[in-house]
Amino acid sequence: MKLKGKTGLVTGAGRGIGRAIALALAREGAEVAVLDIVRESAEAVRREVEALGVKGLALAVDLTKRAEVERAVEEVVAQWGQLDVVVNNAGWDRMQPFLDSDDLWLAKKLAAQTAFMEARPDTQICQTEEIWVRNGRRVNPKLRHRKPSGDIFRASLKLCLVSPSAVMMTRELFERVGGFDESLPVCEDFDLWLRIAIDTPIYLIPAPLVVKRGGHEDQLSRSTWGLDRFRVRAIKKLLDAGLKDERRKWAIEELAHRVAILARGARRRGREREALDYNGLLAEFTGEIDDGKSAGSRLREREGIPQTDAGAVAWAE
Repeated sequence: MKLKGKTGLVTGAGRGIGRAIALALAREGAEVAVLDIVRESAEAVRREVEALGVKGLALAVDLTKRAEVERAVEEVVAQWGQLDVVVNNAGWDRMQPFLDSDDLWLAKKLAAQTAFMEARPDTQICQTEEIWVRNGRRVNPKLRHRKPSGDIFRASLKLCLVSPSAVMMTRELFERVGGFDESLPVCEDFDLWLRIAIDTPIYLIPAPLVVKRGGHEDQLSRSTWGLDRFRVRAIKKLLDAGLKDERRKWAIEELAHRVAILARGARRRGREREALDYNGLLAEFTGEIDDGKSAGSRLREREGIPQTDAGAVAWAE
């Protein structure tokens, strides 16, 4: 008996792995303190420990409360004079918002999402509907902001349709897609949802369980101009990473639309070099746009140039 004369403490020992560890220590001769949040479970394992011919001690302890943990250790030392082995088998976690934000969760949000995902084991991410409040007043979202459910990739190319405050997702999914791209100063959520939606359904619970508060001066979307610059980067990342088939076509179409807006804006501000850079960003994908139109015709449409103005096309190119 390798542990004869020693004392051990095992957390979460009322069942499962913790119980097995407590009994293994007892078989090796150790006196064992059985800690569990459920006193009856701790007492049951204590009796099993003592049946093996060593002393046992059952303590009901909530590990999320430091004072209870400290009292348990003091009681073990007071009773046996020493503590030689500690096995922290039990774990705990705290539900918290996906991002630090000004939004509010309603009381049943976590329960509703947990139940939804438990009932659908293949679900990796879901979100709830929201109540919108802007500058302290409730407002109704426009029709285009209505959240879809399931395969939302194409719709998400046009608009950010997932709210970080409303999301529940598995850790495995978050790690698989690589988390947020911290090189993006804004629109990092738009980028993340696109990467997820490529091959993962994002489901909607239609109950409004989040209060989304906007309009304040320090809102991140107000911190920089031209958010489309960063949405373009996000879409191009997908294409560069090898996005395929119909989803690639949709992404190129949306990239062309956003690039055209940025190029027109740059020209209005007299930034011709910037406008040409935007068009150059799209150039590598132009050959993949199969709409039956010539490159010149597509460029006229994107730039808002009359189809009869060949000189303008040559200048723009």
